[in-house]
Amino acid sequence: MLCFLATEGIGEYAMQAADFKPTKLSLDSLTDTGVRVQVEGDFTMDASKVKKKSVRNFGRFGTWIAREAETGPAEVDVYLPEYDMVRAGTAKIPGIKVNIRNGHTTHVSFFAHVEPGQFSSLRNVANDWMDGRLSQIRLKGKADVPLQSGLIRLGSQTIEESFTFQGDSLPSVPRYNITRLNLREQRPGHKGMGADVSIVVNNDFPLQLTVPPVAVDVLVDGCLESDKHIMVGTAETASLHIQPKTDVEVNVTGRVDTLPEALTATCPGSSKSPLDSLLGNYMHGQDAQIYVSCCNFPDPETPAWAHDLLKDITVPVPLPSHEMGKLIRNFSFANVHFSLPDPFAEPGTPEAAPKISAVVKVDINIPNEMNFPLDVNRVKADADIFYHGKLLGTLALKKWQKANSTRIDAHGGDGPSLLVESDIRNAPINIKDDDVFSEVVQALIFGNKGLTMKVKASVSVRVDTPMGGFAVREIPAEGVVPVKPIGSGNGEHGGLPHNISSLAPQVGNLSIIETTRTSMTIQAIVNVTNPTNYSATVPYFNINILVNKTIVGQAVAKDLHIHPGNNTNLVVQTLWDPYTHSGEKGKEVGRQLLSQYISGYNVSITLQAHNATLPSQPALGAILSKYPLTVGAPHLSGPKNPTDDPDKPDDGKTHFIRGATMHILSSTALFTLASPFSSTIMYITSLNATAFYEGHPSGKILYELPFAVPPGLSETPRLPVDWSFGSVGYEAIRKALGGTLRLSAFAEVGIRIGSWREEVWYKGGSIGAQVRL
Repeated sequence: MLCFLATEGIGEYAMQAADFKPTKLSLDSLTDTGVRVQVEGDFTMDASKVKKKSVRNFGRFGTWIAREAETGPAEVDVYLPEYDMVRAGTAKIPGIKVNIRNGHTTHVSFFAHVEPGQFSSLRNVANDWMDGRLSQIRLKGKADVPLQSGLIRLGSQTIEESFTFQGDSLPSVPRYNITRLNLREQRPGHKGMGADVSIVVNNDFPLQLTVPPVAVDVLVDGCLESDKHIMVGTAETASLHIQPKTDVEVNVTGRVDTLPEALTATCPGSSKSPLDSLLGNYMHGQDAQIYVSCCNFPDPETPAWAHDLLKDITVPVPLPSHEMGKLIRNFSFANVHFSLPDPFAEPGTPEAAPKISAVVKVDINIPNEMNFPLDVNRVKADADIFYHGKLLGTLALKKWQKANSTRIDAHGGDGPSLLVESDIRNAPINIKDDDVFSEVVQALIFGNKGLTMKVKASVSVRVDTPMGGFAVREIPAEGVVPVKPIGSGNGEHGGLPHNISSLAPQVGNLSIIETTRTSMTIQAIVNVTNPTNYSATVPYFNINILVNKTIVGQAVAKDLHIHPGNNTNLVVQTLWDPYTHSGEKGKEVGRQLLSQYISGYNVSITLQAHNATLPSQPALGAILSKYPLTVGAPHLSGPKNPTDDPDKPDDGKTHFIRGATMHILSSTALFTLASPFSSTIMYITSLNATAFYEGHPSGKILYELPFAVPPGLSETPRLPVDWSFGSVGYEAIRKALGGTLRLSAFAEVGIRIGSWREEVWYKGGSIGAQVRL
């Protein structure tokens, strides 16, 4: 309105006193070259805004005389000085009449035709504004305006004026809020995904217009900031009717047909793809960013200039981070299988770490907005395992593991979830704190209650969706894993030591595979019951055998596979060498143990780990050594006598002498022996034995010639007997002629197996002896 008063005399007054407040700006229609807009506002002359008194008084006087001013039709060109004075646009304004007296207000309403200027320059301004590089903008207007006051024509006046917008006067990008999001299949049973989004945009402008339907491309960042953006889909809006200073609800429909390879391909020098970075920021609580590239207009009546003006304008749109809440609803292991490390692996390598195999079950919450088929077919993870708040170790699943998933619909107060199951195999566990590991081992083996371990993991999954398959990497996850104790405690006497009898070990098929002067290596077939729900693979295990805290040998197991329940035909080797391990004391302790064992005494041995129990895990061996285990010596299952009653229960004792026949006239005795060995021949090198009847000596055998005891049942040579004539024992034998009686015996026996030799004693009771003439 300044142009109305721009005569030479009162120009300065007009510049300072004129005030125009727009009340409405509406888009009337689109034309082939621009837009037709309606402008409404209030024009007022306010003399108090004029700084100089002389100018103020002169201006009030002149405008009081003139009363009104009127312009003729004019064209106003607007330029951008900071952008090489390019023309921003031209407005064609009709003639306007206003009251110019001080304090008078004129309501103005007119239609103007606005044509945009150079499109590329306008796009540069728009991009600078949206990228935050525009701290201020200066506009310069220029027009030749015909003026008249009343009947007096004042000629054409050239008006030039600059306006600077900065700070609060510079319009900002409108705030918005996403009020609804629905991700769905584009069409059931077809490839592609659709999205329905409702956005409320704050409108603080006195602007009224109708925006035609708009289609945009949706893009994301590439690997580097300098890379070209990657197009992932399109979005469309219906026609929008915008009212002045009224928030606008925008309904957007999006579509993704397929994922481009550039989006899912791993970036050079990185393990992540652009999609990983986008989703990673979103799920880690950081704002992610997409880009909207303008614009296409589906309505054919939209003028071509609108597309030419807005094309190549790319608007960054931050996606507010989504509060994932408790993403993992439940985390558990099933069918757990532990594998001990390769015994000869280099310490510190993955091969030297214990391994775990299990079915991992993860129940994942699904946001209500995700309403499309979702399948997880691969999973891998890096997990930190904590016990009582201290780091126990790490579990590294570096390779993709097969997985399957099942969607569980919402029920009760729980939303929908995805149950993912993965059968992991031989995942290495890297122990970080031996003290913490010791606590866990103690709780698992000797405890009667389960324990819980906290897991913090970074999980990667391969996902199949209607728009294709892709990997989502490094999803943060936390969970609590309950672990049952290895001991099958009943709540009162839980833990392995109190239930060793439930192992029910049975040892048979003994054979000697190597001997020296002081040692022999015994191989046996062992049957054992695993009372736990855990299975284990043992590639190598070496444990000391002790008697009264004296080491007498070592047991060695290789390539054992233990599963819950009955385990049969396990091959175990025992190196019996008391002298090498413990010297003369050990030799005597070993002799006493063997003597008591073959005599049927209830003897016990102690099994204790040591640093070399697992050569690649000396720390684990040291931990296990703190928990020695004392057990009864296993019962050897010897050969059956054909005359034995098959229904007679085993008394749990080892019987080497199965029977005897006494010949009175020849003064000899013949014994039936049961060798526990399946393929080894044992030799008795000397025998000094006395038979007793109810404590009274019956006869004595002194034999210095060696004889063989082959595997199975066998008979000794006829051994000479020196009868105790006149004794109660001998009379009992004589009276039993033709029948049987029960005798006891005590003997000093020399034994040789290969190169190994030993002197043992034998005390047997209730030997069934037949008496013959």
